[in-house]
Amino acid sequence: MRIAVLASHEGTTLQAIIDAFPSSIIAVICNNADAGALARARAAGIPPYYLSSRTHPDPDALDAAIEATLVASGTEVVVLAGYMRKIGPRTLRTFRGRLLNTHPALLPKFGGRGMYGMHVHRAVLASGDAVTGASVHWVDAEYDTGAVIDRREVPVAAGDTPETLAARVQVVERALLVDVLAPPV
Repeated sequence: MRIAVLASHEGTTLQAIIDAFPSSIIAVICNNADAGALARARAAGIPPYYLSSRTHPDPDALDAAIEATLVASGTEVVVLAGYMRKIGPRTLRTFRGRLLNTHPALLPKFGGRGMYGMHVHRAVLASGDAVTGASVHWVDAEYDTGAVIDRREVPVAAGDTPETLAARVQVVERALLVDVLAPPV
């Protein structure tokens, strides 16, 4: 499987994919020129691409550039790994059913616009829920509304902070994504 990864920050989820499938990652696209994900891609010998509203101020041009980069690299599956932007309609159309995302909660709870990173974990703790987790879902035109492919639960511990909860969820989230991407046995 030829996987392209879109990321915005440090690339820890990207690293989990690289570690699990070192020869399957064929492109990394970042919308942040300083993203650690770009450095991780370079270190692994994966072509890195910086495509953002700075390189392409017109949203349609940016969408076209992302789509063209994915197509030219021979991408079969696109993974959003902490990518902090909506996917444009061209890319959605071209890769429909082949775009997936991770989310640090049990969707549909704690998903949608503004629900990312520590915002999610704060909301989980504020809700009093005893269980949270991670989800992998198909990407559609809205934030976190695509069909859930798989998810795993993580208990909320007494005394959890957003940081301690995030650390446990991230471990499960990375393992879940690797399992979802693994070829059937």
